[in-house]
Amino acid sequence: MQPEKQTPSESRLNRSSSTETNLPLVEEDRASAEVAALFTQYRAGFGRANVPGILRCFATHPPLLRAMMDLAKNMLFTDGALSRRHKEMISAFVSFRNSCPYCADSHGYFFREQGGSDAALCALRDNRLDTASITDAERSLLQFAEKVNRASDAVHPDDMQQAAQSGWSELQIAETIHTVALFAAFNRIANAFGLPSQGLLASLGGLPDSHFSTNPLSKGDAS
Repeated sequence: MQPEKQTPSESRLNRSSSTETNLPLVEEDRASAEVAALFTQYRAGFGRANVPGILRCFATHPPLLRAMMDLAKNMLFTDGALSRRHKEMISAFVSFRNSCPYCADSHGYFFREQGGSDAALCALRDNRLDTASITDAERSLLQFAEKVNRASDAVHPDDMQQAAQSGWSELQIAETIHTVALFAAFNRIANAFGLPSQGLLASLGGLPDSHFSTNPLSKGDAS
Protein backbone atom coordinates (compact mmCIF):
# COMPACT_ATOMS: atom_id res chain seq x y z
CA MET A 1 0.00 0.00 0.00
CA GLN A 2 2.27 2.70 -1.30
CA PRO A 3 0.63 5.74 -2.95
CA GLU A 4 3.58 7.92 -3.89
CA LYS A 5 4.46 8.46 -7.54
CA GLN A 6 7.10 6.06 -8.81
CA THR A 7 10.49 7.63 -9.43
CA PRO A 8 13.43 6.29 -11.47
CA SER A 9 15.14 5.20 -8.26
CA GLU A 10 12.15 2.95 -7.55
CA SER A 11 12.35 1.04 -10.82
CA ARG A 12 13.65 -2.05 -9.04
CA LEU A 13 11.11 -1.90 -6.23
CA ASN A 14 7.94 -3.89 -5.58
CA ARG A 15 9.48 -6.82 -7.40
CA SER A 16 8.89 -9.61 -4.85
CA SER A 17 8.12 -12.70 -6.85
CA SER A 18 6.28 -15.76 -5.63
CA THR A 19 9.48 -17.80 -5.94
CA GLU A 20 11.07 -15.63 -3.22
CA THR A 21 8.22 -15.94 -0.74
CA ASN A 22 6.95 -18.60 1.66
CA LEU A 23 3.55 -18.65 -0.02
CA PRO A 24 2.79 -17.70 -3.64
CA LEU A 25 1.56 -14.16 -4.17
CA VAL A 26 -1.20 -13.34 -6.63
CA GLU A 27 0.56 -12.49 -9.89
CA GLU A 28 -1.12 -9.91 -12.09
CA ASP A 29 -1.07 -12.11 -15.19
CA ARG A 30 -2.83 -14.89 -13.27
CA ALA A 31 -5.27 -12.80 -11.25
CA SER A 32 -9.02 -13.23 -11.46
CA ALA A 33 -10.99 -10.57 -13.29
CA GLU A 34 -12.06 -9.06 -9.97
CA VAL A 35 -8.53 -8.85 -8.63
CA ALA A 36 -7.12 -7.60 -11.95
CA ALA A 37 -9.68 -4.78 -11.89
CA LEU A 38 -8.64 -3.87 -8.34
CA PHE A 39 -4.96 -3.88 -9.33
CA THR A 40 -5.80 -1.52 -12.22
CA GLN A 41 -7.74 0.68 -9.81
CA TYR A 42 -4.75 0.75 -7.46
CA ARG A 43 -2.31 1.80 -10.16
CA ALA A 44 -4.64 4.55 -11.38
CA GLY A 45 -5.53 5.82 -7.92
CA PHE A 46 -2.10 5.67 -6.32
CA GLY A 47 0.05 6.54 -9.33
CA ARG A 48 2.21 3.42 -9.19
CA ALA A 49 3.23 1.22 -12.08
CA ASN A 50 3.60 -1.89 -9.90
CA VAL A 51 1.37 -3.44 -7.30
CA PRO A 52 3.32 -3.91 -4.03
CA GLY A 53 3.82 -7.32 -2.51
CA ILE A 54 1.60 -6.71 0.50
CA LEU A 55 -1.40 -6.05 -1.75
CA ARG A 56 -0.66 -9.24 -3.67
CA CYS A 57 -0.86 -11.03 -0.29
CA PHE A 58 -4.27 -9.48 0.35
CA ALA A 59 -5.36 -10.42 -3.17
CA THR A 60 -5.75 -14.05 -2.11
CA HIS A 61 -9.09 -12.82 -0.73
CA PRO A 62 -10.54 -10.10 -3.01
CA PRO A 63 -12.86 -8.52 -0.40
CA LEU A 64 -9.83 -8.09 1.87
CA LEU A 65 -7.85 -6.49 -0.97
CA ARG A 66 -10.67 -4.05 -1.65
CA ALA A 67 -10.97 -3.14 2.03
CA MET A 68 -7.21 -2.66 2.44
CA MET A 69 -7.03 -0.38 -0.60
CA ASP A 70 -9.85 1.72 0.86
CA LEU A 71 -8.09 1.80 4.22
CA ALA A 72 -4.83 2.88 2.61
CA LYS A 73 -6.47 5.70 0.68
CA ASN A 74 -8.71 7.05 3.42
CA MET A 75 -6.70 6.47 6.61
CA LEU A 76 -3.11 5.36 6.31
CA PHE A 77 -1.74 7.50 3.48
CA THR A 78 -3.41 10.78 4.35
CA ASP A 79 -3.52 13.31 7.14
CA GLY A 80 -6.19 12.61 9.72
CA ALA A 81 -6.29 13.28 13.44
CA LEU A 82 -2.57 12.45 13.18
CA SER A 83 -0.40 13.88 10.45
CA ARG A 84 0.84 11.55 7.74
CA ARG A 85 4.36 11.93 9.12
CA HIS A 86 3.29 10.84 12.59
CA LYS A 87 1.43 7.85 11.14
CA GLU A 88 4.58 6.81 9.29
CA MET A 89 6.62 7.34 12.45
CA ILE A 90 4.34 4.95 14.35
CA SER A 91 4.17 2.48 11.45
CA ALA A 92 7.95 2.32 11.09
CA PHE A 93 8.51 2.05 14.85
CA VAL A 94 6.02 -0.79 15.27
CA SER A 95 7.43 -2.58 12.22
CA PHE A 96 10.97 -2.38 13.59
CA ARG A 97 9.77 -3.65 16.95
CA ASN A 98 7.94 -6.53 15.29
CA SER A 99 10.97 -7.52 13.19
CA CYS A 100 9.27 -6.96 9.84
CA PRO A 101 11.90 -6.09 7.19
CA TYR A 102 9.31 -5.37 4.47
CA CYS A 103 7.19 -2.94 6.49
CA ALA A 104 10.09 -1.36 8.40
CA ASP A 105 11.83 -0.55 5.13
CA SER A 106 8.68 0.69 3.39
CA HIS A 107 7.44 2.88 6.21
CA GLY A 108 10.89 4.00 7.27
CA TYR A 109 11.20 5.24 3.68
CA PHE A 110 7.83 7.00 3.81
CA PHE A 111 8.73 8.55 7.19
CA ARG A 112 11.83 10.04 5.56
CA GLU A 113 9.78 11.18 2.56
CA GLN A 114 7.39 12.93 4.94
CA GLY A 115 10.22 14.92 6.52
CA GLY A 116 11.52 12.59 9.20
CA SER A 117 15.26 12.80 9.72
CA ASP A 118 17.87 10.04 9.47
CA ALA A 119 18.56 10.56 13.17
CA ALA A 120 14.89 10.09 14.06
CA LEU A 121 14.67 6.99 11.90
CA CYS A 122 17.70 5.48 13.61
CA ALA A 123 16.10 6.28 16.97
CA LEU A 124 12.95 4.43 15.90
CA ARG A 125 14.98 1.49 14.64
CA ASP A 126 17.05 1.20 17.82
CA ASN A 127 14.23 2.06 20.24
CA ARG A 128 16.35 4.97 21.46
CA LEU A 129 13.55 7.47 21.97
CA ASP A 130 15.34 9.74 24.44
CA THR A 131 17.11 11.73 21.73
CA ALA A 132 16.83 15.27 20.40
CA SER A 133 15.44 13.95 17.11
CA ILE A 134 12.25 12.78 18.88
CA THR A 135 10.16 15.45 20.62
CA ASP A 136 8.82 14.95 24.13
CA ALA A 137 5.27 14.64 22.75
CA GLU A 138 6.37 12.11 20.10
CA ARG A 139 8.26 10.11 22.72
CA SER A 140 5.12 9.88 24.84
CA LEU A 141 3.06 8.74 21.86
CA LEU A 142 5.63 6.15 20.81
CA GLN A 143 5.85 4.76 24.34
CA PHE A 144 2.06 4.44 24.30
CA ALA A 145 2.27 2.77 20.88
CA GLU A 146 4.82 0.30 22.23
CA LYS A 147 2.49 -0.65 25.06
CA VAL A 148 -0.44 -1.15 22.68
CA ASN A 149 1.79 -3.30 20.46
CA ARG A 150 3.40 -5.38 23.20
CA ALA A 151 0.88 -5.46 26.05
CA SER A 152 -2.51 -4.14 24.95
CA ASP A 153 -4.19 -5.97 27.82
CA ALA A 154 -2.20 -3.78 30.23
CA VAL A 155 -3.36 -0.45 28.74
CA HIS A 156 -5.32 1.58 31.29
CA PRO A 157 -6.93 5.04 31.53
CA ASP A 158 -3.69 6.34 33.06
CA ASP A 159 -1.94 5.65 29.76
CA MET A 160 -4.53 7.73 27.93
CA GLN A 161 -4.16 10.52 30.46
CA GLN A 162 -0.39 10.53 30.09
CA ALA A 163 -0.68 10.82 26.30
CA ALA A 164 -3.27 13.57 26.69
CA GLN A 165 -0.99 15.48 29.06
CA SER A 166 1.65 15.38 26.33
CA GLY A 167 -0.73 17.22 24.02
CA TRP A 168 -2.46 14.44 22.11
CA SER A 169 -6.22 14.58 21.63
CA GLU A 170 -8.57 11.66 22.17
CA LEU A 171 -8.95 11.30 18.39
CA GLN A 172 -5.17 11.24 17.94
CA ILE A 173 -4.81 8.62 20.67
CA ALA A 174 -7.55 6.53 19.04
CA GLU A 175 -5.86 6.83 15.64
CA THR A 176 -2.60 5.72 17.23
CA ILE A 177 -4.30 2.60 18.57
CA HIS A 178 -5.79 1.85 15.14
CA THR A 179 -2.45 2.37 13.39
CA VAL A 180 -0.54 0.17 15.83
CA ALA A 181 -3.11 -2.61 15.63
CA LEU A 182 -3.21 -2.53 11.83
CA PHE A 183 0.55 -2.73 11.55
CA ALA A 184 0.73 -5.53 14.08
CA ALA A 185 -1.41 -7.43 11.56
CA PHE A 186 0.42 -6.19 8.45
CA ASN A 187 3.78 -7.16 9.97
CA ARG A 188 2.62 -10.68 10.63
CA ILE A 189 1.13 -11.04 7.17
CA ALA A 190 4.28 -9.77 5.45
CA ASN A 191 6.55 -11.95 7.59
CA ALA A 192 4.45 -15.09 7.24
CA PHE A 193 4.20 -14.72 3.47
CA GLY A 194 7.96 -14.07 3.45
CA LEU A 195 8.04 -10.62 1.84
CA PRO A 196 11.63 -9.33 1.71
CA SER A 197 12.72 -5.74 2.21
CA GLN A 198 12.42 -3.78 -1.03
CA GLY A 199 15.54 -1.68 -0.40
CA LEU A 200 13.58 1.58 -0.40
CA LEU A 201 15.72 3.16 2.31
CA ALA A 202 18.87 2.42 0.35
CA SER A 203 17.34 4.19 -2.66
CA LEU A 204 17.32 7.46 -0.69
CA GLY A 205 21.11 7.42 -0.55
CA GLY A 206 21.19 7.43 3.24
CA LEU A 207 22.13 4.55 5.50
CA PRO A 208 22.45 1.25 3.66
CA ASP A 209 19.37 -0.93 3.89
CA SER A 210 21.42 -3.61 5.62
CA HIS A 211 21.93 -1.24 8.57
CA PHE A 212 18.22 -1.32 9.29
CA SER A 213 18.08 -4.58 11.19
CA THR A 214 14.78 -5.47 12.80
CA ASN A 215 15.78 -7.12 16.05
CA PRO A 216 12.73 -6.78 18.33
CA LEU A 217 14.93 -6.65 21.42
CA SER A 218 17.08 -3.78 20.20
CA LYS A 219 19.46 -1.72 22.28
CA GLY A 220 16.78 0.40 23.91
CA ASP A 221 14.94 -2.61 25.29
CA ALA A 222 16.17 -3.63 28.69
CA SER A 223 13.80 -6.56 29.06
